[in-house]
Amino acid sequence: MKIALLAACLLASTAAIAAPSLADEVLWDSYGVPHIYADSEAGAFKGFGWAQAASHGNILLRMYGESRARAAEYWGAEHAPLDRYLIAHDAPERSKAWYKAQTPQMRANLDGFAAGINAYLAAHPDHVPAELKRVLPITGVDVMAHAHRLMQFLYVAPMGRMLTPPADFKPTGIGDNGDGDAGGSNGWAVAPQRTSDGAAMLLANPHLPWAPSLLTYYEAQITAPGYSVYGATQVGLPVLRFAFNNNLGFTNTVNNMLGATRFALEEAPGGYLLDGKVMAYRRVTKSLLIRQSDGSLKRESFIQRHSVHGPVFDVDGKPIAVRIAGLDRPGVLQAYLDMGKAQDFAGFESALKRVQIPSFNIVYADRAGHVFHISNGILPRHKTGGTHAFWAGIVPGNRSDLISAEIEPYESLPKALDPPGGFVQNANDTPWVNSLPRVIDPKDYPAYVAPPQPTSLRAQMSARLLAGTDKLSFAEFQRRKLTTTSLMAERMKPALLAAVASSPDPDIAAARDLLTGWDNRFEPDSRAAILFEEWATRFAGPNLNDQANYARRWTLDDPVNTPSGIKDNAVATAMLKAAAQAVTARHGRVDPRYGDVSRFSAGESLTFPGHGGEGGLGLFRTISWKPWQTGNRVPEAGETWVNLIQFTTPMKAIATMSYGNSSQPGTAHRSDQLNLLSEKRFRSLWLTRTEVERNLEKREGY
Repeated sequence: MKIALLAACLLASTAAIAAPSLADEVLWDSYGVPHIYADSEAGAFKGFGWAQAASHGNILLRMYGESRARAAEYWGAEHAPLDRYLIAHDAPERSKAWYKAQTPQMRANLDGFAAGINAYLAAHPDHVPAELKRVLPITGVDVMAHAHRLMQFLYVAPMGRMLTPPADFKPTGIGDNGDGDAGGSNGWAVAPQRTSDGAAMLLANPHLPWAPSLLTYYEAQITAPGYSVYGATQVGLPVLRFAFNNNLGFTNTVNNMLGATRFALEEAPGGYLLDGKVMAYRRVTKSLLIRQSDGSLKRESFIQRHSVHGPVFDVDGKPIAVRIAGLDRPGVLQAYLDMGKAQDFAGFESALKRVQIPSFNIVYADRAGHVFHISNGILPRHKTGGTHAFWAGIVPGNRSDLISAEIEPYESLPKALDPPGGFVQNANDTPWVNSLPRVIDPKDYPAYVAPPQPTSLRAQMSARLLAGTDKLSFAEFQRRKLTTTSLMAERMKPALLAAVASSPDPDIAAARDLLTGWDNRFEPDSRAAILFEEWATRFAGPNLNDQANYARRWTLDDPVNTPSGIKDNAVATAMLKAAAQAVTARHGRVDPRYGDVSRFSAGESLTFPGHGGEGGLGLFRTISWKPWQTGNRVPEAGETWVNLIQFTTPMKAIATMSYGNSSQPGTAHRSDQLNLLSEKRFRSLWLTRTEVERNLEKREGY
């Protein structure tokens, strides 16, 4: 009887996401999510390419033209700097080599994805403007080139960061690149012993920009023999980077692992100095085509210098060489594919152990009850040691012992499997507080693995929301994800109110009364949230990470309760007066309703009351707002794909894609989930074909 019951449960689990009927078709549900069914793996990739072209054709072709390093040829001189940067790094040639290095099956997959894009645009010739059609046809090499550009030249070695003048270089970990804000994310995994259902739970929660770009997220379900996943990925990628199947799931957050190094070369007659000897540059003639205003094409040639470190660039009049680790590791797409195919932790970890994914924290949970976090990446092994700050800066280029030829193996990367606290979390911070009680000690790792920087207030709030011994229901898991309580307000408001308690100043008195009655939440009806935010940006700086005005600075010995206190009450009081005056000047009153002036909008006239806010305020419901415009603002980034799952039978799975699942002009699915975001509601995901058929918008063969 028990064996029969177990078999039935296993059968139900296996069938939970997709029925076995496969027919090379896309079923579009009522939220514009494609459910792709194919009778082969390559066929599934073709369907995914078809779907991406349908939902995001404009940005897809734009990105692929850029990733080919031919954007200036297609669209003009303003695109030439990125073209030159990619050409200097030999990205086009390497993309071809990486494509050839794939398994026959993966090459067929990449070709299938490209074929799906081409087929959709051939069947819908008016779907994209003529200037974007210059990129067609797409090939499997283009798909690989885009993955290469996104991973190595946005996340690891972005042009804006690598070519910043040395004197101006101030590493911030994420979001400091020149062709797109890399953004941030939250990730949670909660073990069965901490859940009321006795089943693990996972939160995937990236925070990337809302404007259509190569960082736009796309939700999909893909079903083929041996491959059945639901999740999201960045447009242009043929695999899901945030995914779950019936037995496991995983998410990513941006980390600050240093996969690229900048070297300041010491020039000498005939070349540059290395270990006291003059080394000649290797010089290669490169070229690109640039479209002129009259539509003609002009070829521009340049000499690209290379040192033993890598390509050399003139930065502020000085030669800087860039060295990127892992350029001999072409398996990032295969790794994500295999992670989605895995059915247990051993299979999942085997994909990670190949060390092909160049960056990102990875947070994982599974049906067997395991939870896992790794600060993952392709990290150079520096035999000379050195701190994270040293390798993040400009490294002397005249010493060969500083040129790293090896990478850190998987076993050396910070990670935690099934910690005693029953959870793992990451909010773009260093790995040292990935669970409570802490299980990773920085002293066990080289100092260059991660910086000794303070745990952000967002990450502190993340850890505090999960810490303890109570058991969470799935509803409570949702509630905690959606909380808009500001940790900074909880921690600092009592000290601030004490500091201003005796002030007779009318501005301060009005602000004091307003803050006193506030519950510290950033909700649409909150009257004091704008005032507190204005004060906080003075107290902790525009980026909310300056600790100069705190009485007690952050310490790893007390990582989720520091910094705290006010160092100078008079300064904090003056800041509150200035904040009150600024809010009144901007809004005509000191107490505007938060949701009246902070509006959720996805680039259209339709708006909804906003909530949440900057992570630096200790807000886990994270929204980065654009600058104020006539007293109102809309999101710039944050809360994009928000997905919560629990490995019950059947699975519980809910999500929102805040800005909708399509960016094409005229789409019905650009703003159709903003109301869910505003109302703190989620969609129940339709995992079975029967559910999809009941909520069908249209059906397409491809």
